Amino acid sequence: MPRRLFILIAVLLAVLLFSWLRWRDRSSREQPEVSLAPEIVKLPVDFTNRTFDPAMPPADMPPLTAGESAECDSNFLSSANIGGETRPTDATHAAVTVTRIKVTLQLKITIWAPAGATRHLIEHEEGHRQISEYYYQTAERVAERIAAPYLGKQVEVTGAYLDAESRQSLQQMANEITDEYNKELSPEPAQLLYDSITDHGRNGVVSKDAAAHAIRNVDMEAR
Repeated sequence: MPRRLFILIAVLLAVLLFSWLRWRDRSSREQPEVSLAPEIVKLPVDFTNRTFDPAMPPADMPPLTAGESAECDSNFLSSANIGGETRPTDATHAAVTVTRIKVTLQLKITIWAPAGATRHLIEHEEGHRQISEYYYQTAERVAERIAAPYLGKQVEVTGAYLDAESRQSLQQMANEITDEYNKELSPEPAQLLYDSITDHGRNGVVSKDAAAHAIRNVDMEAR
């Protein structure tokens, strides 16, 4: 091969390689950087024991249900924060890509018992607490499974104020995540079965055993 032709081919290949590298670099910069997985922050259980006067219950105490003289109030809290990148396509249209998700979880439990409550009554409410804490053990896995499909998701927004529309769209997806989490992480069936087994603590069934039985049966039915 003539030397000049060889040099020409080498230069041409170098130009093509340089052009391809620049295109790849520009293309990668144009793609939003998406987190590999949602960030799940699971806070410790916040537990409180409170006593009350049945004749004058405090204003912040949830009302007792029929047949109950004490209560275990469990609140599964979740807060999703979604970050995204907005790329306008024209003055009134843009594509929003979800680039990061952070979900914070917490379980707050308060056992409300009347002053002078029997040990048996306290143990019954502790059974309700046992059930709530059991479901909270796997709460981060539930939250991650729900949030993960939203990473990299792209939605179109339209309007005169694209930044505001983008924020609204991201907030809507955050609400969807927390709503689905609250729906899926529900100990209510096990709590109801537990009360049925123990007759709301009025029979002689051991509360700890009844709680474990309720959890096991509900889990088996869910499979």
